[in-house]
Amino acid sequence: MASIGSRQRWRALVTRPREEAGGLVQALAQRAIAALVEPMLQIHFREVTSDLADAQAVLCTSANGVSALARSSSKRGVPLFAVGDATAARARALGFTTVESAGGNAADLVRLVALRLEPRTGRLVHVSGSEVAGDLVGDLRERGFAIERIVLYEARPVTTLSDDAIRALDAGEVGFALFFSPRTAAIFTHLAEAAGIARACETMTALSISRATDAALGGTAWCERRVAEQPNQPALLDLLDRLIIERGCGG
Repeated sequence: MASIGSRQRWRALVTRPREEAGGLVQALAQRAIAALVEPMLQIHFREVTSDLADAQAVLCTSANGVSALARSSSKRGVPLFAVGDATAARARALGFTTVESAGGNAADLVRLVALRLEPRTGRLVHVSGSEVAGDLVGDLRERGFAIERIVLYEARPVTTLSDDAIRALDAGEVGFALFFSPRTAAIFTHLAEAAGIARACETMTALSISRATDAALGGTAWCERRVAEQPNQPALLDLLDRLIIERGCGG
């Protein structure tokens, strides 16, 4: 196993969209790990107006969804149910006054909504991008809710890795790669292969937020692959902390 104790290896590849990477970059800095921010997706907001007049609640499955909602509606009092804590934090920062976090994934959000809300009280609105994972709308309809999905943004894949990322990866300067969705994991492996630097993965540890994300890394050879115990950023950071301790790299 390659050592990651040297200072030039104290870098982590952050593949999240730039709009979502800020908190993660700060968390890495607190661990003396520099972030190489290389988004696999670019966020493009749609210029539309959202009608929330008769909605009993809005459901957001990403921080980008919250940002898109804030751009498309001036209403901040509608109850907002967020898939996780980072999404909830974005909602509060943008002025939404009634926010609850499911603290996990879409299945956790379905359970929270079913626990807190009644189908007869009114329709739900799911704010999303053009592509979604799972079937949040279908799951809630099965529970008797009237729910509408509105697409307020697109997450478009980048077509190449940046020159800075190719240089750093090829030089073996990055010890960890952090993946938060199957889509971004698949995009990275494709672009690394296209750039001729897939071999760089052999000196890095891939940390994935879920087993589905890990599976999307395909047959690419890594120094090591690990999966967080829960599908959220705090669990991924806990995994990183354990790796640092295991390898005697703390300090």
